Amino acid sequence: MISISMIMQFLGGLGLFIYGMKQMGEGLQKIAGKRLRRFLAVLTDKPIKGVLVGTGVTAILQSSSATTVMVVGFVNAGLMTLVQSVGVIMGANIGTTVTAQMVSFDLGAYAFHAIAIGRFTLIFSGKQKIQYMGQILLGFGILFLGLNIMQETVYPLRDSVIFVEWMTRFSAYPILGVVIGVFITLIVQSSTATFAILVSLVSAGIVNFEAGFPILLGGNIGTTLTAVLSSLGANWAAKRAALGHFIFNVLGSGIMLGFIYMIPGFVGYVESFLHLISRSLGFGEIDSINRLLANTHTFFNVLNTIIWLPFVGFLVKVVNKIMPAKEIQVKRGLVYIDDRMLETPGVAIDQVKKELGRMHEIARDMVLEARKAFLELDMDKVSSVRHKEEILNEIESDLLQFLTRIPHYSLSEEDIQTIDMYFAIIDDIENIGDDADALAEFAEMRREQNIQFSSQAIEELEKMFDYIENLLETSIKMVVSENPEEFTPELLEGEEVMDKLQRKHRNEHMKRLNEGTCDPNAGIIFLESLEDLEHISDQFADMAQSYLERNEKIK
Repeated sequence: MISISMIMQFLGGLGLFIYGMKQMGEGLQKIAGKRLRRFLAVLTDKPIKGVLVGTGVTAILQSSSATTVMVVGFVNAGLMTLVQSVGVIMGANIGTTVTAQMVSFDLGAYAFHAIAIGRFTLIFSGKQKIQYMGQILLGFGILFLGLNIMQETVYPLRDSVIFVEWMTRFSAYPILGVVIGVFITLIVQSSTATFAILVSLVSAGIVNFEAGFPILLGGNIGTTLTAVLSSLGANWAAKRAALGHFIFNVLGSGIMLGFIYMIPGFVGYVESFLHLISRSLGFGEIDSINRLLANTHTFFNVLNTIIWLPFVGFLVKVVNKIMPAKEIQVKRGLVYIDDRMLETPGVAIDQVKKELGRMHEIARDMVLEARKAFLELDMDKVSSVRHKEEILNEIESDLLQFLTRIPHYSLSEEDIQTIDMYFAIIDDIENIGDDADALAEFAEMRREQNIQFSSQAIEELEKMFDYIENLLETSIKMVVSENPEEFTPELLEGEEVMDKLQRKHRNEHMKRLNEGTCDPNAGIIFLESLEDLEHISDQFADMAQSYLERNEKIK
């Protein structure tokens, strides 16, 4: 009978399986790196591309839950439409069967080989890519070691008359299998882990194909609940994406469950059909129930996607009917990222770059408005600069907190150095905002004290503002570009040019003061404004230097 020791041993094996799967996923993410992020960038409004992207990303992440949580985050940030998210979700269901296919093969005998090779590779290899391959092998070995432990733990139960009789009765009620599949998947947060548990029971001869099929359907429904839970704190659009995932999987599983009840011997027909396909493709007979279950899992998700893909528009209409769109208010703080993206650190870094670009554009707008405020005494621009300064400070705080929470153990060395660089760049951009705010404050002082500049002083300031605006555009291109090295020379040179301009205009201003052609009260504000403009150029040079230092470290 089942004992406490048996339960703990089984749970230990399950823990190893999930840990191994996580290690494999992290290793694959590190190797994929920017490729994964570029892969996500090819999304268009065509659902078929979403399916392909969802399949590929889930195969890399080793978790459909991680993909769908990420999709909810993208929809929440406004980076993905509901139509796009449905396509990716369909693909995620197919991608998750890749690991299930691997688990269904009898590879347990190679578990220790993979662990040994993977661990020694991690210890002794000096090359990062080889170390990442070692992490994948280590995860592979731990995954199958956990599966072996689960199979060995439940094997004695095949001789338990009571347990086998209970499973026989259980197989007579498919709805119970679905419920158990949902429950297990909700607990372990992985439909692949649910499949591994099912494989261990099937391998021991405790569960047959007829009883296992409904559990697979339940696993498909259970995996949607992770995305539903993750959307609770998100905006209305993200909630609708999670609802679309739930409806899609429930409809597919529900139709199959209906066939089981309405068509006598339906599961047997499915089994015969899969054997026929295997023979037709030249693979011969399916030689184990494990392989049969894996093929069923893949076939079901592919078929479900093919059936519903032409009706994505209809599915979106159903979601909109159940959960009508609400007016989305402009969001302060972070826009492109949220905590859900911590599940996929590599992708999170790419979204941080988007957030930096947005932050930089806000700082640019502050400089442009500060110019009009300072030179034209436009007090509305002063108010706008101060409002944007508050937003910029909020973004800085939220972004720094987010960066500190990204798990480094899931990142490549290049990504780790990029995070360190982003800390410095965030500070540089915030300093640009502070300088713009200071210029706006000087505008108030000019207005209140009725301070006038000479035409020559105005001309000198105009030229410096023009030059700063050009450098601003270049610095934004550097932050969002895939090749920042292209823009660093101009920014480094620009800082030197601004130093010379500041010295030149300071000397000319002192000459005007000595000649009595300039208001002494204007002198302090003029010199301070020169200082602020030169300080902005210092930030550009610091940002360029940060990129160069990052590139030097990852060579």
